[in-house]
Amino acid sequence: MPRFPIIDSHLHLWDPQRLTYPWLFPPLDRPFLPADFQAASAGIDIEALVFLECDAAIDQAFAEAQAVLAWAQEEPRIAAMVCNAALERGDAVRADLERLAGIEKVRGVRRIYQDQPDPAWCLRPDFVAGVRALADYGLTFDLCLKHPQLQATIGLADACPNVPMVLDHIAKPGIAAGLMQPWADQMRDLARRENVVCKLSGVATEAGADWTPETLRPYMDVALEAFGPSRIMFGGDWPVSTLRLTYPAWVALVDDLIRDLSETEQRQIYAETARAFYRL
Repeated sequence: MPRFPIIDSHLHLWDPQRLTYPWLFPPLDRPFLPADFQAASAGIDIEALVFLECDAAIDQAFAEAQAVLAWAQEEPRIAAMVCNAALERGDAVRADLERLAGIEKVRGVRRIYQDQPDPAWCLRPDFVAGVRALADYGLTFDLCLKHPQLQATIGLADACPNVPMVLDHIAKPGIAAGLMQPWADQMRDLARRENVVCKLSGVATEAGADWTPETLRPYMDVALEAFGPSRIMFGGDWPVSTLRLTYPAWVALVDDLIRDLSETEQRQIYAETARAFYRL
């Protein structure tokens, strides 16, 4: 395990009794609250946490932000949050972005497009305009997609060079199907965009029920090689990650992957990239 405190750049909390999450399915269709995370992560020295929006109903984006502020009273390590916003509205979303930017702890926006049937959906002009607008409010953008959308995402990064972006879950490669290309080449291509960094998160979730560490390692290696330690951040993706492994098991797996790196490089992945990106 890490010999120093870490920053988890990707924590989810939700309460279906408080907000509506249309996507929830068993066994995730129950509350996951600060006390649950504290129990699940016991034994891991965590310095700070970044909350990631949980795809609640879009009209509840501000209610979710207020819920996070309340949860932060129970879990003071929540240092930042990334909220939802309908960026596909283009310039019409600016009022929402201004309101979000005025909320304590808000550092960025995520608008999930992984389930869009058009792999180039993220290049629609209104969506591009909405993403570009983030720069005017000092907000970052979390990219949540699946590997068939990665080529278009490279185009989005090119279209929005002033917006700091972070790739969630290494673009959800087709691990269960054993697919490496064109994902690997596209990861290296995306990494050439200086405004993009990458989260080492959510990898086991894409691997199917019979995964092993050896199954995941080639994909994690590609991400690490492409972006380098200075542009990689650790993300737990709890509690979605519990579909495949426990929180300590994921930390141990990442720790094994980067064990040959210097302590400075390990600290970069486990804390410093997230600290700089989310301005913690």
